[in-house]
Amino acid sequence: MSLFFSKNFKSSRYSELKSVHILSTLEKLQARIGERFPGSGLGKVAEELSQVAGGIVELVERLPRPIWPIRIFTFLIIGLLVGLTIWLCYFTLTYLPAGATGMVEIIQGAESAINEVIFLSLAILFLATVENRIKRKAALDSLHQLRSIAHVVDMHQLTKDPAFMVPGGEKTPSSPERTMTAYQLTRYLDYCSELLAINSKLAALHVQSFQDSEVLKTVNEVEMLSHELSSKIWQKIMMLDVIIRGKERE
Repeated sequence: MSLFFSKNFKSSRYSELKSVHILSTLEKLQARIGERFPGSGLGKVAEELSQVAGGIVELVERLPRPIWPIRIFTFLIIGLLVGLTIWLCYFTLTYLPAGATGMVEIIQGAESAINEVIFLSLAILFLATVENRIKRKAALDSLHQLRSIAHVVDMHQLTKDPAFMVPGGEKTPSSPERTMTAYQLTRYLDYCSELLAINSKLAALHVQSFQDSEVLKTVNEVEMLSHELSSKIWQKIMMLDVIIRGKERE
């Protein structure tokens, strides 16, 4: 059986995300945006994502590690509670009076002991999950940053609408300024899509070595959000491609 699992679950460098490659890809993307659109807001978003990514990599490396001060404190408190409960039971049984009065007190003591056991179980459960709840909160705070950045990227592509290139389109007084060429607009939208893809991969890092149902649920939400926003961007890129091909035929 152990041989079976060792063959099927053998670690491979191609079976998991590598944070160093994600950071390298993001660094190159940030450079490409800066060279193509110097001083642009999208470049600043990429810079912000790079800073957040550095913190995320440090966090995901710490998540699987035990927090020893909390574990030691938890073990001590649990041991103290169990020891105190055993001592109380021993003390009660030792000094119970004999006869009918003792039997009544045994029944009362048993009822009290059941309540103490329930309280002790809840206390142990609370203490045993402290470490995981601390890690969960740190992971959820990190994922919240990625969710916010995904929306910021979406805000930057909102006004980048290829429809203004359709012949016969008229500007209104409130229309945003359109200065990009078709090629520049394509590159800009593609950069937005790449940022969302990296954003999604950074989210996935959180559950690669830390299994928590709530964190996994939030990661799925961030990945779904990034995918939906990226799909909107690619609709614009496809529309832009149709417009360009139509102009080439004219």
